[in-house]
Amino acid sequence: MTTVIVCAGGPKQDLPSFEKYRHMENVIFIGADKGSIYLIDQGIIPDEIVGDFDSLTSEEWERISNLVQKINRVNAEKNETDTDLALEKALLYQPTEIILTGVTGGRLDHFESALRSLYRVQLTQLHIRMKIMNCKNEIQFLLPGKHPIYPDERFQYLSFFAYEQIVKNVTLRGVKYETTDETIELGTSRFTSNELNSIEGYISFSSGICLMIRSTD
Repeated sequence: MTTVIVCAGGPKQDLPSFEKYRHMENVIFIGADKGSIYLIDQGIIPDEIVGDFDSLTSEEWERISNLVQKINRVNAEKNETDTDLALEKALLYQPTEIILTGVTGGRLDHFESALRSLYRVQLTQLHIRMKIMNCKNEIQFLLPGKHPIYPDERFQYLSFFAYEQIVKNVTLRGVKYETTDETIELGTSRFTSNELNSIEGYISFSSGICLMIRSTD
C-alpha cells in the first residue's frame, strides 16, 4: 500500500500536520510549486517536485535545488495547473491513496480548480482513495456503493452533499442522524453536520456522486 501526499502552495497556516505520515513506510511526498518549500520547512525532503516555481524567490529556489533530487520544472505558460501536474506524477507511483493538501484557503478559484481536478482523476481511478485535507477538514468523493466510516479524532463532524447529480437511496448507519433510502438533492444542506457515534458507521447509495466532508471546529 502506497500513499502519495501532494502539497501545493496554498496558505501555509491551513496545512495539516504531516507527523503521522513522515514515519510511515511507503509514503511519497510530492511538492507542487511553493508546496515544495512547505514540506522542507516541516523537515520533509520531497521525493519529487513539479511546477513552474514562479511563486518562489531566488533564495527559495536555490534551497530547493540543493535538497531535492527529482525536479520537474515546466514553463509558466501551460494548460495544466501545477496541482494537475503533481497529480499526474502521483499516479505514476501506483498508489492506493492520494492526499492533496495546500489547496484550501486563499484564492477560491484555486480551491475549485483543485476540487474539480481531484474529481476528474477519481472518476478514472476508482481503485485509489483520494482526498483533500487541511488542518480542519477532509474532503472525499464517494461513488455508488457502501463506504465504511471510521472514527477519527481529528474530524468530529460528517457532512454529505450531492455533486453534479442527485444521490439516491442513501442509507446512513452508526451516526447520530441515521437515514434509510433517502435522497440527497442538489443544493440541499439537510445532510450537513452529522456525527459518528459508533466504532464503525457507513454510508451506502445506489447512484450519484457524493461529496463527503469530515470537519472539526
